[in-house]
Amino acid sequence: MSPIRANARMSTARADTRITTVRTDPPHRRTTPGTHRRTAEWHRGRHPAPAAPAYKTRAPTLAKLLSMRFDTKIAIVVREDLAVWQKLNVTAFLASAVAAASEETIGEPYADASGNAYLAMFRQPVLVYAADAEGLTRTHTRALARAIPTAVYIEDMFKTGHDEANRATVQAHPAETLPLVGLALHAPKNLLDKTLKGLSLHP
Repeated sequence: MSPIRANARMSTARADTRITTVRTDPPHRRTTPGTHRRTAEWHRGRHPAPAAPAYKTRAPTLAKLLSMRFDTKIAIVVREDLAVWQKLNVTAFLASAVAAASEETIGEPYADASGNAYLAMFRQPVLVYAADAEGLTRTHTRALARAIPTAVYIEDMFKTGHDEANRATVQAHPAETLPLVGLALHAPKNLLDKTLKGLSLHP
């Protein structure tokens, strides 16, 4: 055999060996994170199943859930730039106005398992909205035009300490210039939705 043919056969044999080695390697042998774990799983015949894709479903909004149960709606609108303590104070006072004016909004008294009695509360949720000064004025104007029962809280009331003084501050302003910081409204749902259009629930 000539030296040329011998060298050719040896080269072919080495090439065949390389091809055979490549073909028998596990499919996951790559220089990537987790290579050793995936290779071991391949050798044991345990190929991990691909993870199922995650799908997100949108939960119905609170306002939509409430509309399924009640024909009326209780809404409180607070000015969004108030301090936290002011928002809480305004919300508490305005809620009391709806309770005082509409007995049908109040449910039955509460009681615990020990026999202690507690005061009754609203029978339906109260939705709290946030608005800037312009949004409050717009909502107030719509409510008056539609004769919706409305309670107001104005900025001057932060400086007073009793009901008579509160009422005097409101009476000192015409409707169009009231320095509103909060409103409470109770009306049929469809009518109130139109009145509150453009506002978002308080975050």
